Amino acid sequence: MNRNLYLFDFDGTLTSKDTLFDFLKFSFPKTYNFNYLIFTPLFVVSKLKLIDAGKVKEKFISKFMKGLSVSEIDNLAQNYFEQNHQTLINKKANDYIKQISNYNDKFIVSASVDFWVKPFADYYGMGLICTKAKFDEQGIFTGIFATKNCNYEEKKVRIEQEIDLTFYDEIISFGDTKGDEAMFSISTKSNFRYFN
Repeated sequence: MNRNLYLFDFDGTLTSKDTLFDFLKFSFPKTYNFNYLIFTPLFVVSKLKLIDAGKVKEKFISKFMKGLSVSEIDNLAQNYFEQNHQTLINKKANDYIKQISNYNDKFIVSASVDFWVKPFADYYGMGLICTKAKFDEQGIFTGIFATKNCNYEEKKVRIEQEIDLTFYDEIISFGDTKGDEAMFSISTKSNFRYFN
């Protein structure tokens, strides 16, 4: 029997929308619009690749969450998952993941930050490779990332660091943007916008 590895991008592949903005808007409804407005010029400049998108994302998330404890963030993430997962996850993706035999391994590989993606990975029994938040010794979010932004080439780097690919007969990946091309390059079968 073949042992397969399944790699799933998260935003726009498994989900119907970008979860960074959705999670922050859901969790911080009173301050979200004001902060988003302040950051709009930076989002535009990062889209034009004039500044690093990962750094803009780090600063934006920090604006809301710096200084929160692990348990406070876990509560926000769990609440977001419980209230939104049924409408957020693409039905075709949900059905596909649930029919993968436990003999095979499956991972979410995402540029999104671990704290709000982890409840989704746990729910589906999946491993998680993503951008990680940095906490201090007291378990307080420092406002910066512990890893590089897990997108483009970094997806490939992290997959190769965290998974022994020689263990698998097939590597089957799913993505929806140019940010997934490096992940596709190490796959035996790539699926672009498969669930859309």
